[in-house]
Amino acid sequence: MHYRNLGRAGLKVSEICLGTMTFGNGADQDGATAMVNAALDAGVTLFDTANSYVGGVSETMLGEALKGRRHDAIIASKFFNPMGGRPNDSGMSRLHIKQQIEGSLKRLQTDYIDVYFIHHVDHQTPLEEMLRALDDLVREGKVLYTGCSNFEAWRLMEALWVSDTRGWERFACYQPQYSLVVRDIDEEIVPALQLKGLGCVAWSPMASGYLAGKYTPGSLKVQGTRSAEGWGFQSRFFAANHGEILQTLLDVAKELARSPAEVALRWVMDQPFMTSAIVGARNVEQLRLTLKAGGWRLPAGALEKLNKVSAQANRYPRSFEDPMPERRHSAVRMPGMN
Repeated sequence: MHYRNLGRAGLKVSEICLGTMTFGNGADQDGATAMVNAALDAGVTLFDTANSYVGGVSETMLGEALKGRRHDAIIASKFFNPMGGRPNDSGMSRLHIKQQIEGSLKRLQTDYIDVYFIHHVDHQTPLEEMLRALDDLVREGKVLYTGCSNFEAWRLMEALWVSDTRGWERFACYQPQYSLVVRDIDEEIVPALQLKGLGCVAWSPMASGYLAGKYTPGSLKVQGTRSAEGWGFQSRFFAANHGEILQTLLDVAKELARSPAEVALRWVMDQPFMTSAIVGARNVEQLRLTLKAGGWRLPAGALEKLNKVSAQANRYPRSFEDPMPERRHSAVRMPGMN
């Protein structure tokens, strides 16, 4: 297992993160504990959960599974989604953050959360209110690092500016959807992360299982998978050429004598801006297969093939400005210039 700093922070985390959305939703406590132990034994240190996963059950089961091994783990949790029926039971208001951190700490059986993420965008609460509340949690020692998920580039930059100018704790990490078939963040968000020194922890690096080896090009539904069960299958975000990408992945995996899941996950982890990739499993056997993606690198030729087939065309204004560095370098005269 390789370890990387969480952006410019001093915290080191494993390149593979165990996601716990299946805890209580496919895995019982014994199964969850077995997966946590297998992950720790394989060198995984980062564990991702959220207050809303199965109504708090995921956090409860992770806390139970980590009994006696809490200091071996880096726990990331999130807040935003509804946790009740009252007007303030969702979002990123100061009140909701205060209530949810206490609930998460209790369920996780810990007195601090290593990385605390805002799960979604709250259009009804000022960024200043959320950022100050998170800063308070860091000063109280209940949270060590903060992060956001699914923010647009402009909102991320605004949040960082607010934190920096007011001397508040700034986001250390960003959590986006990212895979061979979902590379939307490449255009605007990745440059922002690199400029500002944020870590990147990808969710759905195997595209909801689409890249795990069970699907064939052109098919978006397989029995016994999320696509057939109707939950958590994000095909609406897939690139238009997802079938071509999948076929290239299958070809590369065959050439390397690796599973498609290993190669797809390894590709995400081999991106220069990536800190860690979140993987989920329904049982320990499935997890052990996935963990084989850790500790090696894709050969240059394989990486180039996958980069090329999955690259998506830039949009305006970047598409318009793409030729400008070369134009400036070569001092080409523009039409109509003297």
